[in-house]
Amino acid sequence: MRLKADQLDSALQKNLKPVYLISGDEPLQVGEAADAVRAAARRAGFSVREVIVIETGNEWPQFSAEADSLSIFADQKLIDLRLPSGKPGQEGSKLLQHYCKNPPDDTLLLITAGKLESSAQKSQWLQAIDNLGVVIQIWPLQGAELQNWLQRRAERKGMHLDNEAARSLVGRIEGNLLAAAQEIEKLFILHGPARLDKTMIEAAVADSSRFDVFKLIDSLLAGKLNRSVKILHSLQADGTAAPVVLWAISREIRSLYQMKTAVKFGENLEALYKKLQVWEQRKPLVQDALRRVGERQLQDLLASCAKADQQIKGQLAGDEWESLFGICADFCQSASK
Repeated sequence: MRLKADQLDSALQKNLKPVYLISGDEPLQVGEAADAVRAAARRAGFSVREVIVIETGNEWPQFSAEADSLSIFADQKLIDLRLPSGKPGQEGSKLLQHYCKNPPDDTLLLITAGKLESSAQKSQWLQAIDNLGVVIQIWPLQGAELQNWLQRRAERKGMHLDNEAARSLVGRIEGNLLAAAQEIEKLFILHGPARLDKTMIEAAVADSSRFDVFKLIDSLLAGKLNRSVKILHSLQADGTAAPVVLWAISREIRSLYQMKTAVKFGENLEALYKKLQVWEQRKPLVQDALRRVGERQLQDLLASCAKADQQIKGQLAGDEWESLFGICADFCQSASK
């Protein structure tokens, strides 16, 4: 069965299929669709999850073993199969066809793949998945589709973008959905659930043009305390909103924590970079931070971010900017540990 990405949630509410294939080269949509399947599987009692990344092709026997194995506790299992190339090869094709002929009752198979070539559309392995389960192909959003996507995403946060505001935001993000999601988050931090017009969008964009937040993030990743403090002082002096600074810092810490824990459980770092849209030029900074900063340190930093958030909202005594300086100091001091 073929579905569009925006049809997946309603389909998952009805029933679960034995196999899902989600493919495309737009990481945010692919990642969110896969997250929706994983969440539905957990609700349905699939408590065991096995992640298999197909990189060289030598990993297919692991998939075969997982598909044939039964849990000693009779738990339902989700096989999370990653196929970055979108090409299973001859061995993978045969194994997927064999799996679809007699899928295990206690197993749900989720396949996330890169963009499928036109030759794959008529392949036997894809037809087998189509006949048994769900195939979702993700395509880049453009024009009216992108505008509608932005408006729906804003509505989920309780915000309303009129058409002019949405068109202005489309011009800002240039088709980058990860950037679009970040802009929506930032707008929510600045305005909360509100009706946003073009003027408010352009004001936020104008502020972004002088924000040095992303330079601050790069400095933190590099462990440069003096430079980080200097940038943070500049942001405070320029009147930058503390919630925006906290949003940027906490988002980066969450990403590092997600990568750190995922790698510990055997996930491929390059696949994570693609999913989280870590650009090539930023990989050395992120890799350096991952080497230096421990999992416990990241947990402590997230706790400090939560404290600063409470201070910003007036729920906790203290100065949020002092907390932000403390977070930056702790982040950089971990570089020497």
